Amino acid sequence: MDNEIIELARQLGKVLKEQGMKIATAESCTGGGIAQAITEIPGSSAWFDRGFVTYSNAAKLQMLQVKQSTLDEFGAVSEQVAIEMVEGALMNSNADLAVSVTGIAGPDGGSKQKPVGTVYIAWKKRGEKTQFRKWGFAGNRVSVRKKTIQKALIQCLN
Repeated sequence: MDNEIIELARQLGKVLKEQGMKIATAESCTGGGIAQAITEIPGSSAWFDRGFVTYSNAAKLQMLQVKQSTLDEFGAVSEQVAIEMVEGALMNSNADLAVSVTGIAGPDGGSKQKPVGTVYIAWKKRGEKTQFRKWGFAGNRVSVRKKTIQKALIQCLN
């Protein structure tokens, strides 16, 4: 695991532990990479509640209550799905903060409207407004996933 990512996870853990908060992750394109980074930190069980790896649409529906109509209208890689994923992660966990990621890591799967590297990240503290952002990362599958994990951790720190 990348040292910068581990350091971000360590910083996030320090903040969450100080605030008595826990985090949950809802991941698609990163395949559990955010949860892996978090659990690299000794003692993370004090601030990491759970991770959902919802790679398939069926998993998004079943585990996070993403609506079929949202998937049909906007596609799995969309701000709408990222928002429903993060809200589902909070609803189905004991976490105070959640982060979700959905995107196209490549090398295929992209389109003119959503090229490879298109990633949506949403994050939300319980009781607060959901926030989200779209990124367009350049690079291969490994670098897109790495950048997504980094940005997700950074957003949780902000």
